This record gives sequence, C-alpha cells and structure tokens, in this order.
Amino acid sequence: MEGQKPATVLVTSPTYHGICSNLAEICQLCHSHGIPVIVDEAHGAHLGFHPQLPNSALQQGADLAVQSTHKVLCSLTQSSMLHMSGNIVDRERICRCLQALQSTSPSYLLLASLDAARAQLSENPNTIFNKAMELAFEAKYFIKQIPGISVLDFASFSNFAAIDPLRLTIGFSQLGLSGYEADEILCRDHGIICELVGTRSITFAINLGTTRDHIERLILGIKHLVATSAPIHGDKGRVENSGCTPFADINMSMTPRDAFFASKKKVSIGESLGEVCGELICPYPPGIPVMIPGEVITEKALDHLLDVRSKGAVITGASDPSLSSVVVCNV
Repeated sequence: MEGQKPATVLVTSPTYHGICSNLAEICQLCHSHGIPVIVDEAHGAHLGFHPQLPNSALQQGADLAVQSTHKVLCSLTQSSMLHMSGNIVDRERICRCLQALQSTSPSYLLLASLDAARAQLSENPNTIFNKAMELAFEAKYFIKQIPGISVLDFASFSNFAAIDPLRLTIGFSQLGLSGYEADEILCRDHGIICELVGTRSITFAINLGTTRDHIERLILGIKHLVATSAPIHGDKGRVENSGCTPFADINMSMTPRDAFFASKKKVSIGESLGEVCGELICPYPPGIPVMIPGEVITEKALDHLLDVRSKGAVITGASDPSLSSVVVCNV
C-alpha cells in the first residue's frame, strides 16, 4: 500500500452511544491531500439543530454524510438520506451509483415521511429540540443521584470532540447486573423499552417524541431496580468484562461468497473449533457479526458468543440460536 493514495476516509460519528469524532480536523487533514471524507452519521440526523448539540458532519466539512433519518427524527423506519457537500466528490458518479442500486419502484410512503421530517425541522429549526434537551438534562441529573448507577458523560470520553446529549447510557455493574438483566427488569416491571442493550449497560434515545411522563417512568423504574438489587461492595459479585476480543485474530479460509455456496454440515459447538464457519452468527443487540461465512472458528469467538448469550443476548443469523450447534463448511 506504500505510495498509494487512499480513495476515501470513512468515519462513523456519532457512535450508537452518541460519542462524536473531531470531524473538522479529520476533514481538514484529508482535504489537504485531496481525499474525500464519508461519514456514517446514522445516529446524527438531528445534530446541528440546537446550540448544545454537536455540529453535523456537513457543518464540519464532510463530503458525504449518510443519515438514518428514522433513528432520531420522525420519518418511517428504513428511510434515510444521503447528503453531499463540496466539489471533491463527483455528483454525477454518485447519481449513477444510486441508479444502479435503487429500485425503480420506491416506497412513496417512505419518501413522503422523509419530506415530512424535513418540513417538521424547517418550521422551528432553532427551537424544535428545546424540550428534548431539557428532558435529557433532567433525566441525567436525577439518575446520577441514584446510588449504584453510573451514567456515561463527556468526562468519560474527554479525548473525543463531543457527546450527543440526547443519548443516555446507564451502567449497572455496581449492582452486579448485566445490561441484559437490567433491560429485562425495566421492560417486564415498568414497560420501559431501551434503544440498545450491552453486557454492562443500556442506552436510551431521547427525541422529539419523548415526554416528561417517559422520563419520570424511567427514573422511577431505575430507582425500583436499585431498591431490589443491593449494590455490590468491592469486586465481589461485580459483572466482569469477559476480556474477549473476538475480532483480534480473524482468519478467513474462504471468501464469504465461496462459503455461502459451499456444502455444509451441522456440528456441535465443541466440534466447531477450527472449522470454517458456514453461517453468519450475530449477537443482537448490537447486531455486529462475531463470525461470518468463510471465517475460521476460534476459541475466543466461541467464548465471546457463549458469554453474551449467557447474559441475555439474542443470537441472530445462526441456524441454532441456542448455540448448541453451528453450521460449518465441508472443506
């Protein structure tokens, strides 16, 4: 790769938890070398529409920004937007690529909902998020006062440019609870549905549809959870990080395409070690594959999958979600 110029730089900002990269500096550096910047801004369609929200990717100089408008704004699920800026990227080429990928029979319900979301923002662009911001700050203030609970804030990631104040990530490890266990209690006992579940925390998305009743119910639910789960003192009983890094030693024996079409067999999970994976195995949330077709199955990957499953994650993609068996390629 030495001496070759990168075609582009792809950045995900913000993350699912709302952590934002310094896109302004990244764009300045890349543009000084004539390299375009594409930002996966799926969770940032609202950025830039309030003084206390981080600037959007386009405001910071990105050439292309892809937003899942439905995630934070009010368009229908599956609807999204591709934004362009500057003259580094060839607009006609982008249009040709879209024509090759998109349907000639688009959903006008989705298109109409995108236009409605745009119109909603344009009516009061400087104040539309005032109520949501107020509720977010209120929620964080009161939840931080609850013993045994931790809240992700900017101080935790001060080396990053910003954090989305409308994302609320709550940790329960001091109570000896995993995120999956806390989520199950909040959902079962209080009807509270979170946005994202992790092994050690859960994340909520506060948006234009959030009401004070929602926030009050969340605070009461967490207080009840704490009251029924005594805090753990010291390290005894604390939820431990498994330490697994299942993506550190990936070894692809076949291309995903070849593995997809290869003959396969089902073996027990104990017999799968060292075999070539024949299916996509993906814990949800967060929906990131741990193993894909063509990848050699490692002990670390299996340990990670069994660990998150034991904590309550749902295994998607696998023919056997219980992970008693795994589909492997006949090679």
